[in-house]
Amino acid sequence: MDTGQVDLAGFDRALGDPADPAALLSFARSAELDRGERFPADICRELDRMGLPSLYVPAEFGGALTRYDELVAALRAVARRDLTVAIGHGKTFLGGVCMWLAGRPEQARELGADIIAGAPVSWGLTERGHGSDLLAGETTATPEPGGGFRVHGEKWLINNATRGTLLCLLVRTRPEGGPRGFSLLLADKRRLPADRWRPLPKVPTHGIRGADISGIALDDCPFPADALIGEQGAGLEIALKALQLTRTACTALSLGAADQAVRLAEEFAARRELYGRRLVELPHVRRVLGEAYAALYAAEIVSVLAARSVHTLPEEMAVISAVAKSYVPTRVDELIAACGELLGARAFLTEVHEHGAFQKLERDHRVVGIFDGSTFVNQHVLINHFPVLARGHQKGTADEEAVGRTADLSAPPPPARLDRLSLLARGGCGFTQSLHTASGELRAPASAGEVPARVAELAEELTNSCDRLHRELALIPPASQDVQPEAFALASRYEQCFAGAAALRLWLHNRTPGEDPLWLEAVLTYVLRSVRPPGQPTDGEVFDRLFDARAAGRPASPPTSVVTW
Repeated sequence: MDTGQVDLAGFDRALGDPADPAALLSFARSAELDRGERFPADICRELDRMGLPSLYVPAEFGGALTRYDELVAALRAVARRDLTVAIGHGKTFLGGVCMWLAGRPEQARELGADIIAGAPVSWGLTERGHGSDLLAGETTATPEPGGGFRVHGEKWLINNATRGTLLCLLVRTRPEGGPRGFSLLLADKRRLPADRWRPLPKVPTHGIRGADISGIALDDCPFPADALIGEQGAGLEIALKALQLTRTACTALSLGAADQAVRLAEEFAARRELYGRRLVELPHVRRVLGEAYAALYAAEIVSVLAARSVHTLPEEMAVISAVAKSYVPTRVDELIAACGELLGARAFLTEVHEHGAFQKLERDHRVVGIFDGSTFVNQHVLINHFPVLARGHQKGTADEEAVGRTADLSAPPPPARLDRLSLLARGGCGFTQSLHTASGELRAPASAGEVPARVAELAEELTNSCDRLHRELALIPPASQDVQPEAFALASRYEQCFAGAAALRLWLHNRTPGEDPLWLEAVLTYVLRSVRPPGQPTDGEVFDRLFDARAAGRPASPPTSVVTW
């Protein structure tokens, strides 16, 4: 994975099969580190040697990052083997994003060089007692008359706070705070007086036990003037825009966990005998595994197209990133639970079935939904967009061409324009707005018998459901601090509509003559189950066919699938 040339398939192969004890990221090695709650330092150094840090740095600042979908694919490859490693190593991307958005070019190139050389970078947003309420942050940075700042306070529950050579800190630069009262400073521990800062102890965690979840305390610590990232007072805005990128990248962690969960469950079911038959031959097991694949495909499509939207629909990323970060970890939590039921006791044991890999991934993945804004926080972002989503849907303001470029995987996306990220997606969301066009494109091939009529019916049902949903969104008053529970239910339905719309677009823009749209039928069936009125039955037979097709080695996955082990 050299700078300027990203060989994702080669990188994935080099990571090896985790069932092989000699692999870099083997189940055996991960279990040993987890039991000892030890950080996987040797593995991270090997990932550095393989060039993964270059993907955290945009090409204009000396790295290899030109496509955000490639970043997602690389992080997913690590996460499908060990989430702790992916979280510990990938944090450096999160720590650098604010610099890529707002730093001076020379500042960004210097940080990029540090990252490529293997320096871990952390992102210090949260504080003890304040959680996701960034406006309540109490760490202060007092401007000095001659330039620079004096920083006092603590950042806590920070990934890589102790290991990180550098930390991007959100600090209060106006006593009264407020939206323009916070700034971003890059803390370079190599330049800070050793007696003015100290690491806070590692916090024991249920999952990702080896990760460096700790903090940093600063006591009237001097920072040079060139530590400021962007303009003074712009810290909160920069951080919120950066979250649109980091939330999208975090979905790679969930995809990797889902890959591993399905693999472990399917391999166990293929070997285990019950009632004189292999477990995988039982109808219920086939149904569960087929539905798990449909859930994985839906999550994968949302994640990959969200990453491509950074390039093609940056003005909509406030909505798209919130949908992706809420939808993908939630669906994968459900997938992991379903796979765990098939494994039975082996889902909880630490010494059997691939060294207890399943219980580790189940524990590890619980934290992903919290990273960079919990599901609740991201759905709140979506609820704040209800008025513009409803208006955009009514007016049909979608950029159909940009939506098509996002979904068409045959061509690389255009260069990312991070300067076009916005805190408000003023035109709404192009994917859901263009459902009428997409479902209409299915009618002709369905009438000609080229596409099963059932797929066209599901697309039409999704379109009608999405229309009804947007009419309901229009009736919700502007969000306040006291958001009603019904609004979160609407947000969940919107996420499912987005997933279905993304799947439909993906199939339309990448289909080949004679292709069986089985995966599309399964994904549409899966998402519609959650948006249909209560009591309406769902036919799960398509999940059986999906599993049978995969078991027979027939093509049955979307073009976003990249699992190669």
